[in-house]
Order: sequence, then structure tokens, then C-alpha cells
Amino acid sequence: MAVKINRQMNSVALLGVPTSAASLVPGHERGPAAWRAAGLADRLRAAGFTVTDHGDCTERSSAPDEEHPRARNAGQVLASLEELRPKVEIAVKSAALPLVLGGDDSIVLATIAGCRRYYRNVGLVYFDRDAGLNEPATTPSGCVDGMVISHVIGRGAPEMVRFWGEPPLVREPEIALLGIDRLDEPEQQFLSRSMLRHYPAKHISRQGAAATAGEALDRVHGLQGEFVLHIDLDVIAAEDFAATNLSAPGGMRWQELEQALGLLVRQPKLAALVIAAYNPALDPEGAAARRFIDLLTKALAGRMAPTPAPSPEATVETETAAAAGSGASGDGSQGAADSNSTPAEESKSDTVPN
Repeated sequence: MAVKINRQMNSVALLGVPTSAASLVPGHERGPAAWRAAGLADRLRAAGFTVTDHGDCTERSSAPDEEHPRARNAGQVLASLEELRPKVEIAVKSAALPLVLGGDDSIVLATIAGCRRYYRNVGLVYFDRDAGLNEPATTPSGCVDGMVISHVIGRGAPEMVRFWGEPPLVREPEIALLGIDRLDEPEQQFLSRSMLRHYPAKHISRQGAAATAGEALDRVHGLQGEFVLHIDLDVIAAEDFAATNLSAPGGMRWQELEQALGLLVRQPKLAALVIAAYNPALDPEGAAARRFIDLLTKALAGRMAPTPAPSPEATVETETAAAAGSGASGDGSQGAADSNSTPAEESKSDTVPN
């Protein structure tokens, strides 16, 4: 649709998606209400943002589904996506930044689809401990949450792929996965030949979070075209944030996520931001939620400050450092995929409910 969206950098649209249908256990469906109770909207307003709350979609919880062991609760997941997509479209058209509060990771599908109502192509920067590249034929658990990126790129459960009439939602070369350190064997095999750029948590620690985020932004063409930013909070090390069902030691440290978000969320081409996988039952006092709200508010405040254009010298330096740091060709070739793969000995086993 040829509609000119003049983004209001000081405007945020909240959308709640209380669902854990794509997960194997409940808890994340309580996230949206908890974010509001922890004062997210008030903090954003105090920081100078105009905040419009579009309310919540229907609540849907994880439940046993032995009839569909290869894609559990796919029907409920699809219902959530169909309900969320038009809400995202409305938020995008309002010129505000859609801030989508989950819920499980599947909600990113509807977020991207809602953005693509107005933008022909959308990139994806995706923070998650898991790669989301399982399929019904390869999944160890039938967990749809472990198939999200497969569905984004047009693979996976047919009913989920058909959610977007012209798959893929995002092309492989325009997706960057950050923080992954749990891979099933079929996911490793796929990544070894894929054009997906992926940055394990150890790579981020070596290269630096801001430098990695800048490289990922360049990968998805986030300075020239729209991109969606997705944050599954289990990407954060359990030592720093444990209020999510699959929290574990390792992963990205708090300061690393803070540095990466400081760069990414201030970009004018950010089309939507998704926060997933918070379980308030694991944060009874709300301290983890309030701490993340502090981080997010600080990062978003950068949207109201002018973003200086990089000098030609800085651009050359960045490109040179990115090429040297990744050891990869800039065209996303086989070498690029191999250089960012997580070695098998560093990966978790199939016992992770992914």
C-alpha cells in the first residue's frame, strides 16, 4: 500500500499479546499486564513520549496438544497472529512506534506482517538464546516457539507459513540472530548453509555488543529500510535476568544488551519493537520488570535526540572492522554462514524444549 508514514519519534503505541500458546509451559501470557503494572507507560510518558495503549489481544495459554505433536497448539497460535496483525497495522499507520508486549516469540510473525502492510520489505534483528529454526519434521518437542524463524523465512508448519500470503515474511539475507547459544543438530546443519547472519553470545562478548549491533543493523539494511527488533528476554544471562521460563547461565550480559539496544532503538527506520518471554510468576516483587523498564526507557529516549550521520571515515572504519571481525564475505555466502556458526561442543542438547 502506497501510504506515506511520517514517523513521530516521540510517540509509542503499546499492544499487549497475552499468549503462551506457542510455548510448552504457561506463564508468558501474564507478561503484558505485568509490564503495565510495573509502570511501563508512566515511565515512557515521564521520559517525554506520547503513549497510546491499544489494549490486549485475547489471552491464550499453553496447553497439552497430543493430537498435533509436531506443531502443538498451532491453531491457537494462528488465532493470536490473526488478531494481532490488524492492531499492528493501525499502530504503524498512526506513525507511532509499535511496542508489542508478549507473550511468546510467535508474536513477531504478526508484527512483521503488520509492518509489511505499509513497507514492501522489512528486515529483522532478533535477540534470542534459541535460533527458532526447528520444523515439524525435525523438532524434538513440537514447540512452535522453536520454529519462529523457520516460519519467518517460509519454512515450517504449512498453516503458519500461509499466514503471510507471499512467503517469506523476511528473506534470509535480511535477518540477524543475536545471542544464540542453544542449537539442535538440524538447526546447526541449516545454519551452516544458510544466508542468515548469526552472532552467538560468545561472539558478541569478543567483538563488543555495540559493534555487533551495528554490523547486524547493516546486515538487515536498517539504515536504508525498515526493520523489526525482537527481544526474547531469555537471551540475557540468568545471573542478570531470571524472570523467563528458559533462563539459563551464559548468554548475553545485561550491559551487552544495554549497549546493543542503545544503538538499535534510536534508529529512525525501526518499524516495531517486540518484547517477549517475561514470566511475572518468576519475578514476584517486579524488580526484574522495573529494571528492564529502566533499560528500555533509557534506550528509547535516544529516539528523541538527533542521530548524527556517520562520517565517511567512520563508515569505512566500521565496514573494515565488521569484515575483519566476522571473517565473512559481505554477500552472505557460505563462508559468512560458517564463520558465525556456533560450534557443536558449545551448543545445548535436544533436551532443551525448543
